[in-house]
Amino acid sequence: MKIFVTGGAGFIGSAFVRYVLKLTSDSIINFDKLSYAGNLSSLEAVKDLKKYSFIHGDICNYDQLKAAIFSSKPDCIIHFAAETHVDRSIENPESFIQNNIYGTFNLLDISKNYLDTLKPGRRKKFVFHNVSTDEVFGDLGFSNDLFNENSAYKPSSPYAASKASADHLVEAWNRTFDLPTIITNCSNNYGAYQFPEKLIPHTILNALSGRPIPIYGDGSQIRDWLYVDDHVSALYLVLKKAKHGSIYNIGGHNEISNLDVVETICNLLEQNKGDILKHKKNFKNLIEFVDDRPGHDVRYAIDASKIYNELGWKPKENFQSGMKKTVKWYLENKFWWKNILNQSYELKRLGTK
Repeated sequence: MKIFVTGGAGFIGSAFVRYVLKLTSDSIINFDKLSYAGNLSSLEAVKDLKKYSFIHGDICNYDQLKAAIFSSKPDCIIHFAAETHVDRSIENPESFIQNNIYGTFNLLDISKNYLDTLKPGRRKKFVFHNVSTDEVFGDLGFSNDLFNENSAYKPSSPYAASKASADHLVEAWNRTFDLPTIITNCSNNYGAYQFPEKLIPHTILNALSGRPIPIYGDGSQIRDWLYVDDHVSALYLVLKKAKHGSIYNIGGHNEISNLDVVETICNLLEQNKGDILKHKKNFKNLIEFVDDRPGHDVRYAIDASKIYNELGWKPKENFQSGMKKTVKWYLENKFWWKNILNQSYELKRLGTK
């Protein structure tokens, strides 16, 4: 199977590319703009494989995207490319509207036209898989409820609203134009190669540099944490086995508050005896409570029973095992994140408007 991947140099996209190329016989065409969060060094281990190719391109450039899809002749498309950081969506909503909504429209329109060129056998197998987020469902507050595939959309942030819009476009193209589609909505991902604006790598790198570790509000906000390698294994399973028109929620069943996440990282760093940490101790003393994010949701949590029951998927990592692997990776791969810090990113907070 030839898979056309948008955003394959980003965090989740690159994890998917590595998973497919290492564990399957399928080939990958990686179409990526290489924006601030796209990093080809995340694909160093697979870049020379014959079944991998890279196209530098922008999903907002219709002609460029059309040429890439029609020339590569994929069997399916999986769509990761998006602006994803809530703080940035508060700082600059326009880029989220352009990339996440208009870019998705381009992909859907081109996919519909491409599908019309396929012979019946290939047409029957083609699918457009949109990778989305649980943030489209809004805030669970202090209830004990879980998001499921029938939960109403109620996005809070510009980011969540843009992803909700993309999901609605995908469903519309499925119903109106008979485009074979799948949507997956995942909980908060973490793991290796994550751009350090997100909570977990941001905390690790601030701690290692002796900088304050910011906690929004009182840190009581709860997220369902999903190890990225577990997520991409679910995405591949859905891509291969799900019925067209399906929607699946993918979660780790690890509800942890932001403060507990940060304290877990501090504890893991303090347990490390390597030379890199000889001069560091008492990481929890670096925690600093700051003004909360505007419109900050209190709690997200996913009911992933549908994918468990229908496709047999379950995450392999719990939060503790996944966090140990994640912290260990950042300690052992300084070259990756130091290159980012040496360029334009300075671990500064955004989205206080």
